Amino acid sequence: MFSKNDLQQIAARGNSVNEIDKQLEHFRSGFPWMKIVGPATPERGILVLTEGEADEAVKYYDSAAIAGKCKFVPASGAASRMFKDMFAGLKTLEDGADLAPDAPGAKLAREIERFAFYTPEMFGKPEDSAAFRKKALSLMLGKEGLGYGSSPKGVIKFHRYADEVRTAIAEHLVEAQEYMRNADGTCDLVVTISPEHKALFEAALAEVKDKFEKRYGVRYNVTFTYQDKATDTIAVDDKNKPFRTDAGELLFRPAGHGALIHNLNKVDAEVVSIKNIDNVAHEKLLPVTARYKKVLLGEALMLRDRIFSYLRRFDELKGPDTPEAVQLANEVESFLDKVLCIQMPLARSEAERQQMLRAKLDRPIRVCGMVKNEGEPGGGPFIIAGKDGATSLQILESVQVNKEDKGSMDAMKRATHFNPVDLVCCLKGYKGEKFDLPAHVDEEAGFISSKSFEGRELKALELPGLWNGAMSDWNTLFVEVPLETFNPVKVVLDLLRPAHQG
Repeated sequence: MFSKNDLQQIAARGNSVNEIDKQLEHFRSGFPWMKIVGPATPERGILVLTEGEADEAVKYYDSAAIAGKCKFVPASGAASRMFKDMFAGLKTLEDGADLAPDAPGAKLAREIERFAFYTPEMFGKPEDSAAFRKKALSLMLGKEGLGYGSSPKGVIKFHRYADEVRTAIAEHLVEAQEYMRNADGTCDLVVTISPEHKALFEAALAEVKDKFEKRYGVRYNVTFTYQDKATDTIAVDDKNKPFRTDAGELLFRPAGHGALIHNLNKVDAEVVSIKNIDNVAHEKLLPVTARYKKVLLGEALMLRDRIFSYLRRFDELKGPDTPEAVQLANEVESFLDKVLCIQMPLARSEAERQQMLRAKLDRPIRVCGMVKNEGEPGGGPFIIAGKDGATSLQILESVQVNKEDKGSMDAMKRATHFNPVDLVCCLKGYKGEKFDLPAHVDEEAGFISSKSFEGRELKALELPGLWNGAMSDWNTLFVEVPLETFNPVKVVLDLLRPAHQG
């Protein structure tokens, strides 16, 4: 199937023929559907805290011993989807037609002064004319203006203040100092970017770093990291044959955010906060944002310490058949069921039961914020049955659910919350050792999507998502957080929402 040139191309990317063959088999056979037991809800699966309990979680975090903490910000890729409607509008105008008053491009031109990236020097005074609409869209998207059509979200100006404007990455710096500050006054951030955007991010960081360090009394350590090309996956045509470019080369595509588990695995910190680059708000919402991030951090550390206590007690046992061992196993089994929704399969002996329980405890931990579902896009929280016979809490995307299965579709309809990608992770074990995160990925939790390349249709392979299948074999806790903490900018007009206006 592969020519000599193909083999050279595969090797140059850091891939192997064996890996490519596995990917091609996924295209042929597909991925198994997730076996949904039910939606995670406040009745079972989502922890809803009182104000007093939230206060206790914040206090726990503020006083906890932590072997390093870090803010992890997925920020790869250009903001092409953010401006998709604007490109369409600009093409209409360039073709000589005008935009309908309710068209996204018309609304942007009409409201242009409300955007943080607007300056009268560049855009001039707004006018109700096709010429101005064309000018506004062209200057925003094109290289002769802001060049946002080919820029990453992280360097786009999101918010305006009395004396400055801030990009998305600048707002992450402000957030970080509020809830991820180390004892020595430093803040560590790891930002995943594309290599071609490095200069843009470095310039955006240089513009604010010194100023913010003086203003907030903090020192920022920012590391830019790239998605490894070796994690790209091969594309195929409609017959599941390797897709080839006009030059006859194999086409590889970035395999989604699931590839970032390898970047996360390189972070040498015990506690990591994960939040997408576009999910930031105007600083007026920082008090509620920081409070509930600290709530998630506190809940993660309480869960960590409880699990560590169980593991140490297991280490002290004299044997599996002692009354103390059986009592501990019963206690752990109840904890896993009531707190983490893990129902264990039957064991053949008491020794095997305790071994299985101990293995479930000794895993990475994640605490995920969940917001009430009010129509926003996002993965949903569910209780699923795993291959080992145990149930667990998982975040599923709709493409992982069998639409033909009545039970699964009923569970989706009964879901009350969704995941805004607001996570806190504990990456070290009870003896201080780092977990090997790729060892906890469910390789069968990927999916296939339809894409195109230069006008030709293709099928792409998405690796198990970072907060989906890549964290499948983690101890998971879902905690309800207010909708005010979720303010993504999926399209540029989202910047007109109250959370992004001063």
